[in-house]
Amino acid sequence: MNKLKIFISSVQSEFAEERQMLYEYLITDALLGRFFEPFIFEKLPAKDIDVASAYLKQLKQSDIYLGIFGKNYGFENSQGISPTEIEFQTAGSEHKTRLIFITHHKNTERHPKQMRLIEKAEDVVVRKMFNKPVELKTAVYASLVNFLEEREIIRSGPFDATICREATIDDIDYEQLQIFVNAAQSKRGFPFSPETPAEKILTHLNLIRSGGISNAAVLLFGKLPQRFFISSEIRCVMFYGNEIEKPIPAYHVYKGNVFQLVDQAVDFVLSRINLFVGDRSQSVDVPVHYEIPRTAIAEAIVNAVAHRDYTSNGSVQVMLFRNRLEVWNPGQLPHQLSIANLKKPHGSFPPNPLIAEPLYLAGYIERLGTGIPDMVSRCIEAGLTEPEFYQEESFKAILWRKSEKTEQPTEQPTEQPTEQVNRLILVMEDLPFSLNELMEKLELKHRPTFMYNYLKPALENKWIEMTKPESPNNPNQRYRLTQKGIILKSDLE
Repeated sequence: MNKLKIFISSVQSEFAEERQMLYEYLITDALLGRFFEPFIFEKLPAKDIDVASAYLKQLKQSDIYLGIFGKNYGFENSQGISPTEIEFQTAGSEHKTRLIFITHHKNTERHPKQMRLIEKAEDVVVRKMFNKPVELKTAVYASLVNFLEEREIIRSGPFDATICREATIDDIDYEQLQIFVNAAQSKRGFPFSPETPAEKILTHLNLIRSGGISNAAVLLFGKLPQRFFISSEIRCVMFYGNEIEKPIPAYHVYKGNVFQLVDQAVDFVLSRINLFVGDRSQSVDVPVHYEIPRTAIAEAIVNAVAHRDYTSNGSVQVMLFRNRLEVWNPGQLPHQLSIANLKKPHGSFPPNPLIAEPLYLAGYIERLGTGIPDMVSRCIEAGLTEPEFYQEESFKAILWRKSEKTEQPTEQPTEQPTEQVNRLILVMEDLPFSLNELMEKLELKHRPTFMYNYLKPALENKWIEMTKPESPNNPNQRYRLTQKGIILKSDLE
């Protein structure tokens, strides 16, 4: 961002030492120097110009007017007004932020006009007293830090609680909010119905503050979160071998809200790892399970999305190799946790608590720090090597695949059935199924991914058909195997 310009008053000699001190302090301080560029009278170029006019021009080009008021009123023009008062009035008419610092003098010690000027400044938001230059410097520091925090240029609280100043309630996707409420009611007994006004739901979730929409609200329920947070995306890639090398059979960059990002990334992985379809010997339903348990994959990806550093330009990365799944996120473990403690039950220290809470309510995560221990136990129960975790510049989780591998699926733009279509055919039985029932059988959540990768190619190649082809969007629509699909299923089995 461009630095904010601070106009330091005034031209009178009473505060020459203080002006120079503040100037040097602001350009050398590690924090304030990043955000502010000071200007003082002494820095005007030595040219034959109208000093008063040039000085006011600098004021009008500034963002902040920093006034120092003492005992003296100073030189008066033909209207009996001092340069300091002209500065103060000009800063007000130009709608500049005015920070006023006043010396500790008795009122009787001040020039009458200076006293009236100070009284005019009574309504200015920041008005602080000082005795010595060091006190002035401390007061200026506190005021400027407060200025940065109020405008959320810097934050003392969590990123997700910060107000997204460019967003309004119109940027919230009410349909997504209703989907969340339905899930939260089912999973956690959420107290509101889907018909509840958006403002009331967001207020209950602490996602609205002082009429402003928080970053968390945009990331969770925004229509286009990437318009505000361009790095809020997930990059998913699959490699043939165990190293990052070409050719790359599958690469997708997913966008959307937090829930959509998780669902798309999980479905990407499930569509490309081994799926085992059983028979009905143990149950009426045909059992389906993936080589890496879905719960473990989801936990790794949800953690990456919920706990990442959203101020980073980096994105969450999901990389599928022949022997492992790696999930990276630009974030750091909280100081209370070590890598060793991650695999044990531990306290929950979410860096983005307002994002984590709705994910918990919708059933995506657990609150009590049991997610990673559960991930570890699920993988071990599935006969896999224990997952590994690393904290370097990013946080990385590694979930190992089975050592005995079948050939990995590739992206196949031909009329031959893809691996995804094969899986759909295998889980279909004699009776017709709804779209939601088929997604549930395959443990998929993101409808567009299922439609594009599974259902659409199966329909186009006539391996399955609609029960109501004349009405594709009928709410009672079902899907069943065609004769061609029955033959394919038999071949696959």
